[in-house]
Amino acid sequence: MAKASEKDDKKRGAGGAAKAYDASSITVLEGLEPVRKRPGMYIGTTGPDGLHHLIWEIFDNARDEAMGGHANDIEVALLPGGYVRVADNGRGVPVGIHPKTKVSALETIMTTLHAGGKFGGEDSGYKVSGGLHGVGASVVNALSVHTQVIVHKEGGIHVQEYKIGKPVAKVKKIGSTKLNGTIVKFKPDAEIFKEGIEWNWEKIVAHLRQQAYLVKGVRISVIDARALAKVADEDCFYLRDLEGFEAPSLTFYFEGGLKSLVAFHNRHQEPVHKNIFYVDREQDNVAVEVAFQYVDDITPRITAFANNTYNSEGGTHITGFKTALTRGLNTYGRNANILKEKDENFTGDDVLEGITAVVSVKLPEIQFEGQTKAKLGSVEAQGAVATVFGDALGAFLEENPDDARAIVNKVLLALKARKAAKAAKDSVLRKGALEGMTLPGKLADCQTKSAEESELFIVEGDSAGGSSKQGRDRRTQAILPLRGKILNVERARIDRMLASTEIRALVIAMGTAIGDVFDIAKLRYHKIIIATDADVDGAHIRTLLLTLLYRHFRPIIEGGFVYIAQPPLYKITKGKAVAYAYSDKEKESVLKELGVAASEVSENPTEGEEAAPEEEAVAKKPAKANIQRYKGLGEMNPSELWETTMDPARRVLKRVNVEDAEAADRIFDILMGTDVASRKSFIQSNAKYANLDV
Repeated sequence: MAKASEKDDKKRGAGGAAKAYDASSITVLEGLEPVRKRPGMYIGTTGPDGLHHLIWEIFDNARDEAMGGHANDIEVALLPGGYVRVADNGRGVPVGIHPKTKVSALETIMTTLHAGGKFGGEDSGYKVSGGLHGVGASVVNALSVHTQVIVHKEGGIHVQEYKIGKPVAKVKKIGSTKLNGTIVKFKPDAEIFKEGIEWNWEKIVAHLRQQAYLVKGVRISVIDARALAKVADEDCFYLRDLEGFEAPSLTFYFEGGLKSLVAFHNRHQEPVHKNIFYVDREQDNVAVEVAFQYVDDITPRITAFANNTYNSEGGTHITGFKTALTRGLNTYGRNANILKEKDENFTGDDVLEGITAVVSVKLPEIQFEGQTKAKLGSVEAQGAVATVFGDALGAFLEENPDDARAIVNKVLLALKARKAAKAAKDSVLRKGALEGMTLPGKLADCQTKSAEESELFIVEGDSAGGSSKQGRDRRTQAILPLRGKILNVERARIDRMLASTEIRALVIAMGTAIGDVFDIAKLRYHKIIIATDADVDGAHIRTLLLTLLYRHFRPIIEGGFVYIAQPPLYKITKGKAVAYAYSDKEKESVLKELGVAASEVSENPTEGEEAAPEEEAVAKKPAKANIQRYKGLGEMNPSELWETTMDPARRVLKRVNVEDAEAADRIFDILMGTDVASRKSFIQSNAKYANLDV
């Protein structure tokens, strides 16, 4: 048994007895101390997502004022020094003395957890709220080195400042005003957010644009003033009103609500019908807003919100939507004689193929499944959506016969394709079929049966396959070489996909099956590593593989099982010293460390290239170092491949994750879809970020 430390002995006290566990053992964290002690409990993470969550919390308060009909103009600004400023023309936070805390209501809200105007039901003026149970403003305050709140209310301008959640002074009146509203300015604490205070402009714009669609008729402006030396905002409500003020900005204002959002989502798609379905109605105290449009695609895209909070896993409102959609299209199809007596009914999968839909509900008492709000659990939402959407869908189909026929014919094609593909799917997808199949002959499997230890390297071509098979650790590393570029699965059905030898081999090797019998628990490798060449063809193959995994094996990506290998670009030798460089910058750094000048280097041309005359002249000089340039994994011998790309102790891997599923979905649409103009525009706009080896 290990000997207890001297520190442990002191804890135990005389005679080694354990210190009594009594009332004095309980630590009480007062005020906002719990937030700083465990920030992840309140904002999820102290990384970039948690940092941006601070903006969402303050913005949500302004947005809830707008949802209640008290505000129609919100401005979010990024300021110099890491500050963020949010202004809204709502009612203004109350500044009078709170009867219980005996301090200003503003101070109570900013310094007390679970204090706010969202607990008192409709009497508070917040019939519905998307805020995190009243902890938002106080959490932001606790995690900021400096916060300032300016309130325009009842003819007066009131201000209070805080440092790390504690008031610097009492609320004071500093002037008179004819306006109403609240301005919150804060600077996050770098001691909490150790990865840095770096605001992502695109992320903020995307979030605020989405919120503008969800709260129609509200103007939301976002300003990037970080490049300015200083912003004198003390005497200004909205920064845009400052004389001579110039900074990049965007303003969002949508009267169409979710209808406009569906049009935005489908901007790169070919619509199947002209009119976008839209309904906005209340049922049993639940506000229901739904919009949808079918496009010429096979992938469904359904976005769900509850009280303006995004529900990535759907919930009861989506269940109600799917039920009513399936019932409504079956009824219309039968009545219009598009579905014949011999035809079977549409299934849920049939009616969802190619639909872009947004479903939003707002209800007073809301319940989510879990802390992340990813899934709505409120039972009443299901019935309300089914009733409101079902009734409106029937009317839409009757009033728009051309659209109705186009929609039902689209779904009928999905039904026929499903039936036609059934035999092909059944041969591969039925329960247990994949387990019975032999692993593909080209797969060099590993010895261990433990998925946690196993790695699958997907490599490009027979040459790289041969080197990697010889250089691998046979116990834990499996190799699957692919020949050429796999099928672009963006618009391919499963039966066509499985007719591809390369895709079929990958599906069988992974062991999860695909489609409706996919089972991530049967994944045979917990590291799936894409190892392609560092050229245009390699990048294309990598994109095709990622498209396949994203569309049909997304849980594998979300589970953190997919990686991209980072083989070196250069091998640098000086005498017996050997080093590898993964970029041109790193190559220069290695040469500097080795004390080698550019004129003292011999560079080997890549395969298929001839050295220029001046390069030949340099090569004839006594060289202190030799640089070998790799274009592909096949150019490495087995030992080099092991040292640089396969050895867990030395290799560099990038884990693939999907931080923003909607953004990823749109990018795959553009890159792998049929909209040539959008793809060309995307490539031109992003070319400056590419590192191509042509």
